[in-house]
Amino acid sequence: METTESLGYLKGLLDGLDLDSNKKEAKVFKAIVDVLSNLTEDVNDMTEGLELLAEQIDAVDEDLAEVEDYLLEDDYDCDCDCDCDDCCDCDDECQEFEVECPLCGAEITVDEDTVLGGPIPCPNCGEMLEFEVECDCEGEDEE
Repeated sequence: METTESLGYLKGLLDGLDLDSNKKEAKVFKAIVDVLSNLTEDVNDMTEGLELLAEQIDAVDEDLAEVEDYLLEDDYDCDCDCDCDDCCDCDDECQEFEVECPLCGAEITVDEDTVLGGPIPCPNCGEMLEFEVECDCEGEDEE
């Protein structure tokens, strides 16, 4: 039985006793029922508030999950051939580039450190290969 139903049952019992409303005992019983009625209303208000709060928390949780997915989606899309257990850092460790020598046409695979290190000789013909590095940090302030 719900609290509201129990309170209604208690009021019915009290009315069924047909107590004289001028007696002290009847006044005490009525005051007790009034306090219980107020407590029931307070509990109902808190329950409604908690339900609303739970809905809002669920909505925030869903929004946060979408933000996390958006921010972290690139971290888990590893295309490298290395044996990564946790691919969120592999972009820095495993990024490789395929380069074609303009003289002999040989395809060479080099990593990012090699590209940033400057010219290297072609392992096939010895031609010095130079790399252009473009900054993809648009919008950042340069000092």
